Amino acid sequence: MSGLRERKKEATRVALSWAAIRLTVERGLDEVRVEDIADAVGVSPRTFNNYFSSKAEAIAFRHLQRSLRVAAEVRSAPEGEPLWDVISRAVLRQLEPGPEVREMPPQEPADWAAGLRVMVAEPALQAEMLRAGKVAESELAAAIADRTGTSVDVDLYPRLVAASVTAANSAALDLFLHGGAEEPMESLLRSALTMLAAGLPTP
Repeated sequence: MSGLRERKKEATRVALSWAAIRLTVERGLDEVRVEDIADAVGVSPRTFNNYFSSKAEAIAFRHLQRSLRVAAEVRSAPEGEPLWDVISRAVLRQLEPGPEVREMPPQEPADWAAGLRVMVAEPALQAEMLRAGKVAESELAAAIADRTGTSVDVDLYPRLVAASVTAANSAALDLFLHGGAEEPMESLLRSALTMLAAGLPTP
């Protein structure tokens, strides 16, 4: 019974995070109240406060959750599979929409991207995303160390690979939101990871 309760709690946490993202993209962070997020999920504001201390933390949680799943998939992938194949599959899988996204579809792609640009420029959110990113990067480095027989305490390799994956995601997102590329985020991220796996050859 406790397992079911934990799954329900996690589903609520994920739904609140996604609702916070969707509403912030649509309206801007200052125009979204905790009450609005809670109402979108069908819970009370008190329930929101049981899960998150702020709107920014709720938004950053989705990034953290997806990143931690990457580390978990890297750990659980079959032995002998090339590391960068494992990493790329795990990272790209996190771009697939979960049920909470399908239940609350976003705006048109152009409007969604425009709203994301505004959202990620919020200083409060940037601080939370950096905090979440450091936790996720540490977990990924530990997973890479386990898979490669190295140590995060003495070896550079797992830390460098994890930091490279973080950089690939940041570069792809930045180009998607602010650059002139017309490719979707998934395509840009796939290209970034492919370049890393190849050793970043000169174009």
